[in-house]
Formats: sequence, C-alpha cells, structure tokens
Amino acid sequence: MDQEAIYEKLTEIFHDLFDDDSIVVTPELTAKDVEGWDSLAHIRLIITIEKAFKVKFSTTEIAKLEKVGDLAALIQSRA
Repeated sequence: MDQEAIYEKLTEIFHDLFDDDSIVVTPELTAKDVEGWDSLAHIRLIITIEKAFKVKFSTTEIAKLEKVGDLAALIQSRA
C-alpha cells in the first residue's frame, strides 16, 4: 500500500472518529493539533486503524509514535 492510499484512509478515519471534516491529515500532524485527541481518543484511534488496515501494533510501537507520519510509516511497513 502506498503513502497516498494510507493517508486517504487515515483521513477518513480521523474525520469519522473526531467528527471533524476540516482535519487535514499530514505527516506532521500530532495530538496537539486535533481538538479532542486525548488518551482515550488515542486508544480508539489505534484500534480503528488496526481494524481498517488489518494490522496489529505492539505497545512499544504505539509508544514510539510521535506524529501521523510515524504511524503511516509503521502501517506501510506492515502492508
């Protein structure tokens, strides 16, 4: 799966999960940039992404994620 397809699907997930179609998903996007992205939303986001991309992340991998670009790279490495 290429980066464009990953970001397309991530954008859909972010819009749905945060109920905000104005979110622009970029590699530099972080939790600080999205209203409502707290620890609980983060867990829901990871679970939703795992289901959508049919992948499973370890706790260590999740803890290392700092921005959406890191997440997209992790997804691509599993695809």
